This record gives sequence, structure tokens and C-alpha cells, in this order.
Amino acid sequence: MQSKEVPYFSQWESPGMTLPLMAEGPSALYRDPLWRNSGAETVEDYARWAVNVCGMACLKMILAVRGEIHPTLDLARACTAYGGYVVNEADGSIKGLIYEPFVKFVRERFSLSAETMTNIDVGNLPDLLSRRRYFIASVHPGIRRPDEEPPSKGGHLVLVTAASPSEIRFHNPSGHDRQSRANVTLPLASFDRFFARRGIAVDFQY
Repeated sequence: MQSKEVPYFSQWESPGMTLPLMAEGPSALYRDPLWRNSGAETVEDYARWAVNVCGMACLKMILAVRGEIHPTLDLARACTAYGGYVVNEADGSIKGLIYEPFVKFVRERFSLSAETMTNIDVGNLPDLLSRRRYFIASVHPGIRRPDEEPPSKGGHLVLVTAASPSEIRFHNPSGHDRQSRANVTLPLASFDRFFARRGIAVDFQY
């Protein structure tokens, strides 16, 4: 199981905000001292978007491999223009990430090869990762604590960087400590308890 080292980025500008957020809700992000690095114009805008940008954090990590660093909310706004997010101006809610518009976005803006994939058996991930460099996988956010049983599957995105017949390695944009953030390694069976069997395969075009 090999992969080129992928830089890690949290979906929060300060990775340590996960536990305060879980305890207090999005208002905890108002205390993130690094919020301006996100590209948000206000801390309120940062807090509203940050809980929705796990997919943009995954994209940011992929682009960082080739030396491109983009503010997370800059990516989110550009993706929104393609329909990857839908913003309800009436109540401020944000829907997304929507896969097909995201695929078009990364193809046109960053020349990435991307494909939406569904009904993926976890046992097929090693073969997929042998053909595609990365897989943005839909998992339950509780994967940060893999010993606990998730109530459902999906709802959060992680960046899978490598897989073998026995285990998988990924970066989790909302990990709560070092062990649950970068280069997390789990047995395939453990990953499958959280995995919604869908996601986006991504590679560089040459």
C-alpha cells in the first residue's frame, strides 16, 4: 500500500476546533483565530461554510500535491458557481457537496480527471486505488472514533490515498486529534461500517 505523501488540511483553519464544534455547534468556530485564512469575508461566513466544506478540504489536499494552495472558501465559492453547492439565501443553509457539478468543476478549473462512483464494495477499493490516485469517500463523520458504532453511513467526506486487501489509509478533514486526522489507517472491514459505498475517484491528467 503506497501513495505519494499528501499534505493534510482540516476543513477548519485551526484543526483543533473539532471537539469545541461538537460540543457547542458552529458558533464555536467564531473563536478560530485563523478563520481569515479560509478566504471568508466575515467570521460568520466562515462558520456557516466550514461545516460544509469537507469535500473542498479533500480537493485542497489533492491540489497541494502539485504545489497549489487555495483558500478553502475560494474553492467552495468557485464550486458553487458550478452547482456543487446550493445556498438558500432565505435561511442561510447550504446543500452539498453535489458530486456531478463537482466533477465538472475540477475537470474544467484544475484539469483533474474525476468520476462519480456508486455501489462500490469496500473490497474493490484496493483495485480502484491502483487505477486512480485518490478517492473522496462518503463516510459517517463518526469515523474519527472507529471503535464506536455509527448510527448510519455517509454524510462526510474523507480523502482515501491508499488501500490494500487488508487496510485503507485516508486523511479526515474533521479528525479531532493527530491520530484521527492524517494518514489514518483502518482495516477495510472497519472502514466499511462507516462507508456509504459512494464517492469520487480523482486523478491528475498528464
